[in-house]
Amino acid sequence: MEVKELNFVVNGKPYKVDVRTNWTLAQVLREKLGLLGTKVGCGEGECGACTVLMNGETVTSCLVLAVQAEGSEITTIEGLASADKLHPVQQAFIDAGAIQCGYCTPGMVMSAVALLNRYPDPTDEQIRYGLNGNLCRCTGYQKIFEAVRLASKRMRGEA
Repeated sequence: MEVKELNFVVNGKPYKVDVRTNWTLAQVLREKLGLLGTKVGCGEGECGACTVLMNGETVTSCLVLAVQAEGSEITTIEGLASADKLHPVQQAFIDAGAIQCGYCTPGMVMSAVALLNRYPDPTDEQIRYGLNGNLCRCTGYQKIFEAVRLASKRMRGEA
């Protein structure tokens, strides 16, 4: 299998890694960089557990070939929090009880971050659209919606 050098920025840090041309971005994040917050659920882009931000847009990293990330800026769940404080979306998921088993949480949080970057005060329809493609088998989505609304208020300084 052919190997190529991949140069990209992950969570603000530049990386240069050798990858097989058939590896996915999820594989590189988990196996080469040790960023285990990115989960691989279905491996087919259907569940959203592997969602990360690539150049500010959500991607299912199980479907993106690592070589497609050349020169990109990637943000994973590990890149959201500062050393002493969670990102407002992460904190809202905890406070709203939107976490049960937690497997879908990283992908949900990343999708919610992208949504709130685009729509700081989203409607229910925008939340539904923004989280489309992220599956949760535990929460029934109500608490996830509440978490997104809470994060929106906090990020706008209203709560």
